[in-house]
Amino acid sequence: MKQPISIETQQHALMIAKSTQKEGQTKEQTKLIASGIEKGIAEYKKQQKAKARQSDKARKQQAKHKQHAQHDEPELELEFDDSNQITPVVWGLICLLALSWLCFAWYIWG
Repeated sequence: MKQPISIETQQHALMIAKSTQKEGQTKEQTKLIASGIEKGIAEYKKQQKAKARQSDKARKQQAKHKQHAQHDEPELELEFDDSNQITPVVWGLICLLALSWLCFAWYIWG
């Protein structure tokens, strides 16, 4: 559906057409120029509205994405192995600790 051009836009277009009117130009020619300017202004406004809608949609989508990202942030969860196995690295550390205590005891009493 074609939207009617506002009276304000028509007046603005007519004012522009009159300000650029050439010598010997008839009223009909000026009105034709004014109608072309009206269409240009209407098209410009339509494009600006579309850009505004698009940017608003992108802004809302970005806010929604940011909100989901904050909600979906995983909490720190430490996973422990339920099996009671002592790995070779742990055995090595236990041996080093025991050896250091034995050396310390030998130093103190020796």
